[in-house]
Amino acid sequence: MSLVEAYILRIVRSSFLVALGVLTAVIWVTQALKEFDLLTTKGQSLLVFLGVTALGLPALVMVIAPIALFIAVLYALNKLNGDSELIVMSAAGVSPLRLLRPFATVTVVVTLLVGAMSLYIMPWSFRELRELVMKIRADFITHVVREGTFTTLDQGFIFHYRERGQDGALHGILMEDRRDPNHISSYVADSGQTWSSDDNNYLVLNNGSIQRHQPGSKDAAIVAFQRYALDLAQFGSEGEGAPLRPRERSTRELMHPDLNDPAVKFQEGRYRSELHDRFSNPLYALAFGMIAFAALSQPRTTRSGNWKAMVSAVLAVAAVRGAGFAASGFVAKSAAWVPAEYAVPLAGLLGALAYIFGSGITLPRLKPARMPVPQAA
Repeated sequence: MSLVEAYILRIVRSSFLVALGVLTAVIWVTQALKEFDLLTTKGQSLLVFLGVTALGLPALVMVIAPIALFIAVLYALNKLNGDSELIVMSAAGVSPLRLLRPFATVTVVVTLLVGAMSLYIMPWSFRELRELVMKIRADFITHVVREGTFTTLDQGFIFHYRERGQDGALHGILMEDRRDPNHISSYVADSGQTWSSDDNNYLVLNNGSIQRHQPGSKDAAIVAFQRYALDLAQFGSEGEGAPLRPRERSTRELMHPDLNDPAVKFQEGRYRSELHDRFSNPLYALAFGMIAFAALSQPRTTRSGNWKAMVSAVLAVAAVRGAGFAASGFVAKSAAWVPAEYAVPLAGLLGALAYIFGSGITLPRLKPARMPVPQAA
């Protein structure tokens, strides 16, 4: 690699890392604020909070990386043109292919990064996040509920206990579960204690009753008990037995789904869309990088021309990404739209390459000005 190519590569690489870091940090903060209740109302440690938010980063990077690449290529070419370095390179005989080489190198690396995130790291992170959230929900007695307070653990589920004994037992327990309007249950018990078995957490209630209310009925069914065990995992919005969502399944599982699985049968379109989304996502990095290069790789003597080219590139990228989202939605409805999900980014890529190599984007070699030869007197 020549010094010129190494110089351009250094600019593009540093610009991409800065853009990726800034965009990821901004979006991560907005996502972290949504999980801030882990530290406040749910009493979790800072380490758990960082773990939950960090597991969402692969999905963010997968979406942000192509956009960061697009910004980096635009910035690098605008800088080179603004400093008249593109004109100097053209005068020195730098060919369009040599100019493209460092940009293509970074684009390929980002494409591989997005592919790894999309196919392997993202589904792994979502599954780990699911397991971590389930542990947090199952451990709500220790970290969430405070004695003497009515705590809303989930939409329609309230837990209360009067005090905690020296042995860790809870006294004066009251629970009300209204999450299912057709099955409203109230639990009252003199005491209770948590108990673990085979990685499952239970709340064992002593000397109490269960009141079950049926809609349209004035009377409640009351069941008295001396000892009653509740699986704490059921008090999350997704219990331990809930099926994995498409984004939580590995790529291999999506490629070879269990057709006898009721979840697969019920959401076949979502599974199909998720699979092809993972394979088509890396193509957007290629398309965005080449669109940015096609827009600004030609030397310009006025800044107004650069701004017009930038706006055109932004509109082209927005159109490609918007069409990609639409194609993904259609794939969820019908398998006939699968080719369209790959055709959209490939059309953007091929269109940019055709413009680069077929429409005359060149770096014209400037001839040095000749000094006038003085005439003899």
